[in-house]
Amino acid sequence: MSATLTAPQLRIGPLALDVPVVLAPMAGITNTAFRRLCREYGAGLYVSEMITSRALVERTPASLRLIKHHESETPRSIQLYGVDPATVAEAVRFLVDQDLADHIDLNFGCPVPKVTRKGGGSALPWKTDLFRAIVEQAVRAAGAIPLTIKMRKGIDADHLTYLEAARAAEGAGVAAIALHGRTANEFYSGQADWASIATLKEAITSVPVLGNGDIWSASDAIRMVRETGCDGVVVGRGCLGRPWLFGDLAAAFRAEAGEIGWDEAFAATAKPALGFVMAAMRRHAELLVEFFDGEEDRACRDIRKHVAWYFKGYGVGGDTRRSLAMVESLAQMDEIFATMDASLPYPGEDAEGPRGRAGSPKRTVLPDGWLTSRTSDGVDFGELAEAERDDSGG
Repeated sequence: MSATLTAPQLRIGPLALDVPVVLAPMAGITNTAFRRLCREYGAGLYVSEMITSRALVERTPASLRLIKHHESETPRSIQLYGVDPATVAEAVRFLVDQDLADHIDLNFGCPVPKVTRKGGGSALPWKTDLFRAIVEQAVRAAGAIPLTIKMRKGIDADHLTYLEAARAAEGAGVAAIALHGRTANEFYSGQADWASIATLKEAITSVPVLGNGDIWSASDAIRMVRETGCDGVVVGRGCLGRPWLFGDLAAAFRAEAGEIGWDEAFAATAKPALGFVMAAMRRHAELLVEFFDGEEDRACRDIRKHVAWYFKGYGVGGDTRRSLAMVESLAQMDEIFATMDASLPYPGEDAEGPRGRAGSPKRTVLPDGWLTSRTSDGVDFGELAEAERDDSGG
């Protein structure tokens, strides 16, 4: 399938996005600070870290911190995860009643063992009745707030769930459906199956279908839309250490829609010298200080995990990288930056391509007997509910 955009805008229920781009929820990454940073470079929808529904219902301090949005963030987007329809619906009602979100997404794609072993994330759509109940009750609780879902192809090649789940979600009244073109078993290994996104787009006709997986550049995003016909893209690991990717994406989609020329879009593509990268990391750290209520040491501990991503491909020595990975204050960061050559040019291909851990294919950890039936009969919901008490963000 091939397609050409006629407009850069994406509508998710009543929300109109300037460009059809969504920042994927990433645990420990997409907090307010990172979302604000990405938004400063581009446009689209920027989703929170995954919030566990019971933790939110119980108002744990960690969950309440994770749902905070800065006044500059609009629309406000929050992703929830849960295994119990009533608890998920209660969490949605809380967000709606307290006017804390303009968009709510449900996670049915997380492949990490601590989630799937309790029937959550990418394991849950296998139980068709449970999946349908969660989505239907969440949509009702959301009311006028658009509610969407994000999922994977299934558990493995022999246990695919995405088409059946998508049809159920469409029938329940979701505003959009996002598909990561991998199974849970594949984790982030190999290549994403974009053909599955095209298949889903053919099957779902009343709401937007968004594609996710292996978007490392703006050209990848345009190619996904052309090859699959999807209505927009969800970008995750591709923006790690590269928040300016959202500016590249905005320019590319506007060129695809004919609003600007491709020469102009190409000229707008970031090819940052080292000084630009340092400024982005410094800004990220400042926003983290604000997010952590002025706790500079905590913000610096958080920024450390981003160092390798920011400087991927650049000729920054090992000693410098190690120093940045142990930075304890903004002043110390500035001192290290002062020893670096800000004029060092963009390294090209070395800075491109995959980032973040791909992992390797592995058997998904599931509750005992999970695959023996497509229904939730006999499921121990008391045990599954423990999955909703984790407030770590995924």
